[in-house]
Amino acid sequence: MRKRKPKKRVIQPDPRFNDIMVTQFVNNLMWAGKKSTAFRLFYEAMDKIQERTGEDPHKVWKDALVNTTPAVEVRSRRIGGATFQIPTEIRASRKLSIGMKWLVRFSRARSGKGMAEKLASELIAASKNEGAAVKRKEDTHKMAESNRAFAHFRV
Repeated sequence: MRKRKPKKRVIQPDPRFNDIMVTQFVNNLMWAGKKSTAFRLFYEAMDKIQERTGEDPHKVWKDALVNTTPAVEVRSRRIGGATFQIPTEIRASRKLSIGMKWLVRFSRARSGKGMAEKLASELIAASKNEGAAVKRKEDTHKMAESNRAFAHFRV
């Protein structure tokens, strides 16, 4: 076990939207340490969103993020030889990081030409409460709801 908690790293805001959350999202999007490529992909996706919807792409991205962040999750806990799925609340920072990771993951899994195109499509779908990332959130919530009877085992 650690002696002390590691210090939180300070994340610099991105150049276009001046938002720390965008940089965090780009860090999740990044592949093999290529941050400038990840930023280029993200900004291309933002331009495509602007083209397609005519709305502010930053707002569409924020809406997509809000629609994909889960409130509860289930955690496995072994009690008396049986394993129970126990629903637990998620702390704020973990909610956001899970939502971002789902958006990136399901964007990569989408069909389409180029990552920017896929990301733009997933973000637009998520902002309208559609898409695979939103479905994953709903499935997680359903699972937590169905296992609500075991909530008293929470630690």
